[in-house]
Amino acid sequence: MTLAPLLNAPLAIQIHAVAALMLVPLTAVQFWRRKGGVHHRALGWAWVVLMAIAAVSSFWIHSIRLVGSFSPIHILSIITIVGLFGAIRARRAGNIAEHRRTMMMITAGWFVAGAFAFLPGRVMFQMVAGG
Repeated sequence: MTLAPLLNAPLAIQIHAVAALMLVPLTAVQFWRRKGGVHHRALGWAWVVLMAIAAVSSFWIHSIRLVGSFSPIHILSIITIVGLFGAIRARRAGNIAEHRRTMMMITAGWFVAGAFAFLPGRVMFQMVAGG
């Protein structure tokens, strides 16, 4: 394993990857800890910010071009951003079930996107495969 592919990647990919990698332990903590309370809320806001950074930064990544300079993964980014607003709105309205469902869907989409990051030729694949 080597960090060289990430360190040599464009800034947008570096920002995207760091945000996504920071989401891994944070997501685990959010799922395993007790829900509600000040800790869940603080970690939840950190999660939302990191997810938004990962989603927004994806619009400057164009390594897979299917429609112009965009790929289907960019649709997932749009869905993620809309979902984040929806999850926040649901929580503020006291609709915990909708909040939970939306956050789970965003997380599932993030796992799907993460799987694509490990395809041969992609930066994460190169990091794990050693260059």
